Amino acid sequence: MRLVGLTGGIASGKSTVSNLFKDAGVPVVDADVVARNVVQKGTGGWKKIVKAFGDEILLDNGEIDRARLGQIVFSDPSKRQILNRLLAPHISSGIFWEIAKLWMKGCKVIVLDIPLLFETKMDRWTNPVIVVWVNPETQIERLMSRDGCSEEQAQNRINAQLALDWKKSEADIVIDNSGSLDDTKQQFQEVLRKVSEPLTWKERLRSRDGLISVVMCTAVGVLLAQKNLL
Repeated sequence: MRLVGLTGGIASGKSTVSNLFKDAGVPVVDADVVARNVVQKGTGGWKKIVKAFGDEILLDNGEIDRARLGQIVFSDPSKRQILNRLLAPHISSGIFWEIAKLWMKGCKVIVLDIPLLFETKMDRWTNPVIVVWVNPETQIERLMSRDGCSEEQAQNRINAQLALDWKKSEADIVIDNSGSLDDTKQQFQEVLRKVSEPLTWKERLRSRDGLISVVMCTAVGVLLAQKNLL
């Protein structure tokens, strides 16, 4: 099984590339979706957040006001660290089970769409690591347009993350999303070809079919050995 890491920065276009993988039939585990699930009302993650940040971050229906919580943690690095520390175990477990379900289905290539791939050290489990990069000017413009925020607010949110240029330097594959969607799609086709190449023998052993083959070979070996001993 091949676990492909996909990450980027806010407003870099990572979701666009993630959707391209989905459209191409490659299964994607989306950490943002997992994160939303683990903070639904009544869950363990929800209880921890309410205890740490108070009832003021709740909507009338009891669900977490993600926009309000985002404003709090993006303006205060210490509170952002608290949030990450509280949710990290729940999100990691959620991602693991999503991978396990796809493994049981026999999927050989899985994309892990994780914004904090490097921050959570999950890049050590993925190969290759794809970073969706965009130049700073375009990143700010897109973020301001998308969220209706000021330039200062946009810059603060960008500064709250690891530098995109650093992520770019750590990547195995870089997709430059500074241009048009067509440009990105052209780059994606080459990336898709690379991640779809035949699995290495180690990757095959990690797949469901590979494990079944190992078990069968072991069972046959044991039976033959027992027969020879009789």
